[in-house]
Amino acid sequence: IIISVLVLALLSYGKFKVLDITLKVIGVILVISISTAFFSTLNQPLKAESISLFDYSSSNSFLGFKLNNSVFIFAIYLMGWMPMGIDMSAWHSLWTQERIKQTNYHPKLKETLLDFNIGYGITVVLAVFFLSIGAKVMYGVVPPEIIKSATAVGYASLLVNAFTEAIGNWSLYLISIAAFATMFGTAITLSDGYTRAITRTVSLLTNQKNNTAENKQNYLSWIFILFIGSYLIIYFLGKNLGDIMNLATGTSFVIAPIAAFLNFKIVNDKKFKKEHQPPKWLNYLAIVGLIFLSLCTLGYLRIIF
Repeated sequence: IIISVLVLALLSYGKFKVLDITLKVIGVILVISISTAFFSTLNQPLKAESISLFDYSSSNSFLGFKLNNSVFIFAIYLMGWMPMGIDMSAWHSLWTQERIKQTNYHPKLKETLLDFNIGYGITVVLAVFFLSIGAKVMYGVVPPEIIKSATAVGYASLLVNAFTEAIGNWSLYLISIAAFATMFGTAITLSDGYTRAITRTVSLLTNQKNNTAENKQNYLSWIFILFIGSYLIIYFLGKNLGDIMNLATGTSFVIAPIAAFLNFKIVNDKKFKKEHQPPKWLNYLAIVGLIFLSLCTLGYLRIIF
């Protein structure tokens, strides 16, 4: 509740400028702390054997591949948010438009793409760092049943303790700051991104005029609904953090092919100037990505149902 109130105050009274500054500060803290933790764990040996995505002794198969179901599902949950959700592309567009309103400067397409690519590149690197750190300090160190049944507070405690045992007691504050920066940054980013996207969607579907005051009121209404819904989910499912994470990341991955297709369709629309459309090689890469996402989604749905 305290975090929700704090996020609400920043987003409702601070406007986009405060959000932008807050995320930049959190981003710097996150990059420094996670990078330090990553390089500190490079010499740490893995405590468990590697696992394979394929299980040739199993009778389960999908498209001729004998998959290790538990490993495949874990990979789906991991890719649901790593390095980021597909819908972040739409959020970036909305944030770019808001930044134009705040600064009265309309960037060129190359500038906007550069901004996105830098942010995405850093996110990819941090995702690899997170995965590596988790493999070194938690995988094979903390029993899976303890992690699976941990509450949100319990998991945070496990994470910090695992880091300090692997790196040293000196890292306690570093890891605590990194964990808080990660979660608070995620909370404020997702709150604004989802709310801004929902507000814009409703505005388009109902043919509302671009009324700043009305949009602000709708924005605040949706963010209240978001916080209430989040609180109810945490209240009823908060005793098992794993269930909440699996629901969120699994859902995010399932909708990824749909979001990716819409992105692909929009940027190749005739309304786009030819010079603003993706080159052929990027379109081919996007098609390969769509096929990959779709096949993984079908495999995931086949396993869980």
